[in-house]
Amino acid sequence: MFTKKTIKDIDLKGKTVLLRADYNVPIDNGKITDDYRIKQSLATVNYLIEHANKLIICSHLGRPKGTKDLRYSLKPVSKHLSHLLDKEVKFADDCVGLSAQEAVKALKDKQVLVLENLRFHTEEEANDDAFAKQLASFADIFVQDGFGVVHRKHATTYAITKHLPSVSGLLLEKEVDTITKVMEKPERPLISIIAGAKIADKIELLEVFIKIADFVAIGGALADTFIAAKGIKIGKSLIDKDELGLAKDIMAKADKESKKRPFVFAVPHDVVVSEKIDRTFSTRIVDFSSNSFVDIINYPHRVPEKDIKLKANEMILDIGPFSASFIAGAIQLSKTVVWNGTMGVTETKGLQGPIGPYAHGTQTIIEAVVGDLGNKPFSLVGGGDTVGYIEQRQLTDSFNHVSTGGGASLELMSGHKLPGIEALNNKS
Repeated sequence: MFTKKTIKDIDLKGKTVLLRADYNVPIDNGKITDDYRIKQSLATVNYLIEHANKLIICSHLGRPKGTKDLRYSLKPVSKHLSHLLDKEVKFADDCVGLSAQEAVKALKDKQVLVLENLRFHTEEEANDDAFAKQLASFADIFVQDGFGVVHRKHATTYAITKHLPSVSGLLLEKEVDTITKVMEKPERPLISIIAGAKIADKIELLEVFIKIADFVAIGGALADTFIAAKGIKIGKSLIDKDELGLAKDIMAKADKESKKRPFVFAVPHDVVVSEKIDRTFSTRIVDFSSNSFVDIINYPHRVPEKDIKLKANEMILDIGPFSASFIAGAIQLSKTVVWNGTMGVTETKGLQGPIGPYAHGTQTIIEAVVGDLGNKPFSLVGGGDTVGYIEQRQLTDSFNHVSTGGGASLELMSGHKLPGIEALNNKS
């Protein structure tokens, strides 16, 4: 249960509120290409408009590295928010200083103001107290609703809470409650699907799920290291050789756990490979399980040796159809699925449609999770590439909870305290 005060626990009447949102959204030529994070903040924004006097919103966008780079301006976000609210939203061309002060001073009752990108100032990421104090001077109450940044100690996640009464927004509360419930009291069977690039980024999460899940499946570039750790040559697939030992340790822990209770740790049995990440290049399926696979389907012939090895100039770009189907079958028996990371290189578009040549594993997982194959378990999705892909496919509403915070959700699932949450006022 969420233990921090929220906007529903305090009196907002007559107050000016500073809201920290996470509006780090993709923008192409001044146009927002995905407004999921903005829409998820609307419950908090509308509540504050209704109950408070004035609303000031601050956020970051991209990585401008402390310089005023207008490619990362929040002005398009301000305009889009105005459209979503059907209400004028003011914009200040800085977040501190004279122009911001004047914009705040000119704000009338029930009006909304968006401040320019916080990260145009190095002080934001440096958790600078003086910078936080300037922002705090604009308001009576601080509301944290940027789940995607609360795992960082920044000026608007940590330092600012020393200068204002600080409470949670509705989105932050929802994110923490949903993730905590899944990790502590999931409906079982619980399946975890984990992908990504580096084991080091996911090792704590893997170790947690080995202990609490009933089935853990590995995919994406993460799987390449596990495959290589089994002694299989993986061509020119990119792996960090220093992580091979980590992969062996994790597989040993999973094997030990499987001897205590019914538990499966699934590393891909087959993969899709190509010589180049290019949709015009041919692909082929390499089956590492060799004859164990053909025995399952009673195929009368042995798998040719060439079909169980990668060539030196090939790389793994997706999990294979057998592995994808194996995971999908497990999902059909589950009641809760936690998914973090796509199964392959989903950024490559298809020649005749949105599904690229290396996205079929991911697509199979999607079909299983959203109920297209029959069973529809409770689904919690996190991780930037996974969320980005399902948003691109306009499938967000098909999942129970799609997290707005990649790193924050990983930290929370791994059992870490998040500085931006810990700094808020307790309900007690």
